[in-house]
Amino acid sequence: MNLGGFSWKRFLGISAAKSRISRAIGIPLTRSGRERKIGRMITGGGCLVVMGLGITIPVIITIVAAKLI
Repeated sequence: MNLGGFSWKRFLGISAAKSRISRAIGIPLTRSGRERKIGRMITGGGCLVVMGLGITIPVIITIVAAKLI
C-alpha cells in the first residue's frame, strides 16, 4: 500500500534517470512499453481493424465490379 505518495525512486532520481536513458536509446525500459512499441511497429501505428477494412473494401469493390461487367 502506498502511504502518502512518497517514492524513494523519485526522491533519489532513479525514475528520471530511467526515463532519460529510455528516450536516449529509443527503447522503453518497461515490459509494457516495449510491447506497445512493437505493436505500433507491426501495425504501422494504426488499429488492425481499420487496416483490415482499408484492404478489404477495395477488394470487395473490385469483385463486385468484375461481376457487373
